[in-house]
Amino acid sequence: MSSAGKMMIVSGVVLILLGLVFVYGHRIPFIGKLPRDIRVERRNVQVVFPIMTCIVVSVIITLILNLLRRK
Repeated sequence: MSSAGKMMIVSGVVLILLGLVFVYGHRIPFIGKLPRDIRVERRNVQVVFPIMTCIVVSVIITLILNLLRRK
């Protein structure tokens, strides 16, 4: 039962962090503005494909999870 409780706590923390990114994400200066991020702007439409940002975030999350797993 303790592993299920730990998983619920970790899931809750991840959801809180994700919510903070959604609320305050516009204040993070590099989101969607790295090289290789695709940005298409037309008259009334703006579309952003943050490919490099996703790769950087993925690497950071992988490093953090690997460090936590080693303990």
